[in-house]
Amino acid sequence: MYEIIGNPATRAFRVLWALEELGQPYKLHADMPQSEKARALNPTGKVPILLEGEQTITDSVAIMTYLADKHGALSFAPGTLERAEQDSFTQQILDEVEAPLWSANRHTFVLPQELRVPALKDTLIWEYNRGIHNVMSRRKGPYLMGERFTLPDILLTHCAAWARFISFDSDNTELVPYIKITRARDAFQRLAPKKG
Repeated sequence: MYEIIGNPATRAFRVLWALEELGQPYKLHADMPQSEKARALNPTGKVPILLEGEQTITDSVAIMTYLADKHGALSFAPGTLERAEQDSFTQQILDEVEAPLWSANRHTFVLPQELRVPALKDTLIWEYNRGIHNVMSRRKGPYLMGERFTLPDILLTHCAAWARFISFDSDNTELVPYIKITRARDAFQRLAPKKG
């Protein structure tokens, strides 16, 4: 059984969703970032953290990739062109969609007050929307990679929910129908009440 440290209201939700999709049992310790347990296992204090035996793995994308590769699902095989394209989607989402969201959070409550620049929000919303348009322009079917649901779908769906939470609206007409498809999955539906 896997152990996950991280509150479902954080990026830990991505890992929990992957575990639900994979049908793998897990024990959740719903610690917030910078908790005593998080700092003891990860010097940055960030969550999620995956515990497997004596080993810890940090970073939601690294954890999801490890789990997908280990269990042979949610991903194309390493060393294939499909996997290269999947990894391209992942990196694009991190660079163009998640980065503006994280910058907005940093300038809202993470950075010391004197270093925050609230006026950046309009620029970050513009960057987020450009990123959404760029990713969605590559979509090949109901899911990003076509008929197959993969890790970038989890990542993009989570980012879209994060964006909505911080009032980053998107004018992309394909995003909402796409999100309805990803969130309709049984694994997401099982997990949604736990997000609380």
